[in-house]
Amino acid sequence: MSDIITVVAPVNIAVIKYWGKRDEDLILPLNDSVSGTLDTNIMCAKTSVCARPEFEEDEIWLNGKKESFSSPRIRNCLKEIKARASAEKCVSDDFLKWKVHVCSENNFPTAAGLASSAAGYACLVTALAKLYKVKSNVSSIARLGSGSACRSVYGGFVRWHAGKSADGSDSVATQIVDSTHWPEMRALILVVGDTKKKTSSTIGMKISTQTSELLKHRVKYCVPQRTEDIIEAIKNKDFPKFAEITMRDSNQFHAVCLDSYPPFVYMTEVSHLIIELIHKYNDLYGTKVAYTFDAGPNACLYLLENEVPKIISLIKHVFPSSNPDSFITGLQCNEEILNSQLTSIKPHAKDLIKYVIHTKVGEGPTEVLDGSHLLNDKGFPKM
Repeated sequence: MSDIITVVAPVNIAVIKYWGKRDEDLILPLNDSVSGTLDTNIMCAKTSVCARPEFEEDEIWLNGKKESFSSPRIRNCLKEIKARASAEKCVSDDFLKWKVHVCSENNFPTAAGLASSAAGYACLVTALAKLYKVKSNVSSIARLGSGSACRSVYGGFVRWHAGKSADGSDSVATQIVDSTHWPEMRALILVVGDTKKKTSSTIGMKISTQTSELLKHRVKYCVPQRTEDIIEAIKNKDFPKFAEITMRDSNQFHAVCLDSYPPFVYMTEVSHLIIELIHKYNDLYGTKVAYTFDAGPNACLYLLENEVPKIISLIKHVFPSSNPDSFITGLQCNEEILNSQLTSIKPHAKDLIKYVIHTKVGEGPTEVLDGSHLLNDKGFPKM
């Protein structure tokens, strides 16, 4: 039996955004946030971990490249998992002293506002927890890697509680509903850019926390009520209410970025064209689609399954691609012939959207049991 543990973990896309920290070191947020966990069959991080007495040092390989294990966030995750394992007496003291090898890869662009760090750290922490046989909730440890990673520890829809305590013990994620609760929920990721962003989320949050008046108002007056309202909408499967709150919260988050000093932007002109199209569609048919943008130009559209054929056809019409056959990836879907109201919308220039990922709400991290590890028998990367 192999001593290598391999896990896949999901991306999550927030509908109530996390922006701003009350504690930089412990990664404690200013406000609660809510997200949908996306299907790992379409987008995921995959991580293999292994600990052996002959390993000379802790080593990590990310997306085919050897990286430094000295990153404080990676070290903190390992340290906390080992501390938890020691306290719970899960493994022997000798095993805790052995060095670890970690190999991880994403099947989607990193650092492009596609929540890659959330999937990556949720995957790392879940794999380490299984390696060291830790049974307790590890969302607070995933949080030490990347704040939103704590939400990727669960499937379905998830709430990250900001918490009040200084040590962060109450800043944990909990599941609102599992992935079977609203099976018709779908997501379309419209990839506008997959290059590294100019202002990292960490730096952007710091600037906003120090300078934005709107952020203070958002945290105190807007998010608490929105969080309760969207949880109620999710539980009741009230899509129009869910969609409006999602869009308003996304818009306010990006307004906070502009209200920061100096201001910074994540959305591009193409992002705004997507927003314009969704409002046009919702004006015609009622609120059927919600957009949300994280810290990047890419849109995530939440919508119900029966709306997907029409929306995919509309996106292909308004944002034409030079490669129509490979433009839509992920879940299979039929298209729908558009009516004259929609075909009258003028198409933009070609290739403003690079490609579209069609996915759905899915489960949390799962262990891979088919032997498809990223580490070989010697505990080094297979590539």
